[in-house]
Amino acid sequence: QVQLVESGGGLVQAGGSLRLSCAASGRGNRDAMAWFRQAPGKEREFVAGKGRTSVIARYADSVKGRFTISRDNAKDTVYLQMNSLKPEDTAVYYCAAGPNVVKYDYWGQGTQVTVSS
Repeated sequence: QVQLVESGGGLVQAGGSLRLSCAASGRGNRDAMAWFRQAPGKEREFVAGKGRTSVIARYADSVKGRFTISRDNAKDTVYLQMNSLKPEDTAVYYCAAGPNVVKYDYWGQGTQVTVSS
């Protein structure tokens, strides 16, 4: 079982930045790690993802050029740097891990990001 603990959420003004962290522990395949988000009244959506050894990251179109996902394999931690935040980025952000980019078996508890206009 893999445990994922997110941190770094909060309240920020539009145009500001936040950095989310997700620390992984336990036993389980977490070759792929990603961030998802869920806004009130909406379905959970993919934000960004990255493989353990891949230099290629994937992003939702809505965050391309503003968000950057990175991994520190030595610390077993994935980050999401969020710049130029918009009110529509307001959501609960979840960290996910799994064996590949289409199968996420483990989820964190979520961290709230609120962007004020």
